[in-house]
Amino acid sequence: MSRFKQQDNLLGQANSFMDVLEQVSQIAPLNKPVLVIGERGTGKELIAARLHFLSQRWEQNYVKLNCAALNDNLLESELFGYEAGAFTGAAKRREGRFEYADNGTMFLDELANTSALVQEKLLRVIEYGEFERVGGTRTVKVDVRLVAATNEDLPTLAEQGEFRADLLDRLAFDVITIPPLRHRQEDIMMLAEHFAIGMARELEMELFSGFTAKAKKTLLEYNWPGNVRELKNVVERAVYRTNPNLPVHDIVVNPFLSEFRPQQRIRTPIQTSAVPPAMHSSAPVDNNDLLDSIAQSSDEAITAVLASPTEKNLCFPIDLKEQSQDFEIHMLNSALKDAQFNQKKTAEKLSLTYHQLRGYLKKYNLLDKTDEQ
Repeated sequence: MSRFKQQDNLLGQANSFMDVLEQVSQIAPLNKPVLVIGERGTGKELIAARLHFLSQRWEQNYVKLNCAALNDNLLESELFGYEAGAFTGAAKRREGRFEYADNGTMFLDELANTSALVQEKLLRVIEYGEFERVGGTRTVKVDVRLVAATNEDLPTLAEQGEFRADLLDRLAFDVITIPPLRHRQEDIMMLAEHFAIGMARELEMELFSGFTAKAKKTLLEYNWPGNVRELKNVVERAVYRTNPNLPVHDIVVNPFLSEFRPQQRIRTPIQTSAVPPAMHSSAPVDNNDLLDSIAQSSDEAITAVLASPTEKNLCFPIDLKEQSQDFEIHMLNSALKDAQFNQKKTAEKLSLTYHQLRGYLKKYNLLDKTDEQ
C-alpha cells in the first residue's frame, strides 16, 4: 500500500498551490512543529498527512485529533491520558494520544478552540517533550512532531489574549497557508474531473462523459466558500443525478434549495398584539445596539417577549427549554448581524469571551454561517 494513498485530493497546478507543496517538501524532513492555516475545506488535514509521510517518521504512528470535538476536560484527558482515580469513572490508567504518537506525528485540528490549560501543556510538550497525565505527578517523556491547523487568525487572538503568544511562537517555526479554491481558478476543472471520474467508478459507470459548457461555467463562476470539500460534494452529486450516457449539465450547488424547504418558526404560540409602549420609547436602554437590531427584526414574537416577558405576552403551557433556545438563537443572530458577522465584536456586544461565543455558535450550528462571511 502506498504511503501517499491519502494524498489523492492534493491536486492542482496553480502557482499558489504548487508553492504550498514545495514548502511542505522542504519542511517535512525536519523534526520541527508546523502550523497549517486555511479556510474550511482547503485540505489542512491532507497537508498535515503529507508532512508526516514525507518525514523520517512515516513508518511510525500518525495520530489525529479535532480539538473542537471535545470539551476542555475531555480534550486534556484525550491528549495526555489520565491516572486511575483521577476522576469519577477513571478505574484504571489510560495513555493519551501523545503517548500513542511517540516517535511519530500528532496532528491537532481546530487548535484555536483549546483552553489556556491545554495550551500550557502543549507548550511544555513542544519545549521539553514531557507532560503529566491528568491526576498524575509522574513526568511522561515523548518524542512527537506536532502539526497544528486552524482557520482562525492566531496572531490577532494572541494580541487579544485569547491564545498564548508563547505557544504561537513555538508552533510557528514555519507556517503553511493554503490558498482558498477561489484563488486557484485553473485547478477547479482539474479537481472537478478527478472527483467526477472517481464517482463514475463508484457507480460502476463505463465512462464519464464530461461536463457541458453550462456546467463548466457554473463551476468556474461559483465562489466555493467550502473550498475543495464543497466542490467534491457538488460534483459527485451532479454525476450520480445525471444519465450515465450524457455529460453533466445541471450543477446543484445548494442541495437545500426547494420550494418546500421548512422555514424557521416558533413552535410555541406567542401573543404579539399588545406591544408595550416601552418598545417605541426613545429612552436609552442597556445594550443599545443589540436591542435596536432586535427591535428591527421581522421576528415580532420574540421581540415582544424580549421587550416585556410578562404573562400578558405569553400563551401557556410553554416549553421553557425551547423558548430559551429560540431566544438565544435570535439574540446571537441579531448580535452577529449588528457586528457584521465579526465574532470578536459580537462577543463584546454580548459580554462574552471569544471562546464562550464560539461555544454558543457551535451549540446552535451557527459556526458555518459566520465562517462564510
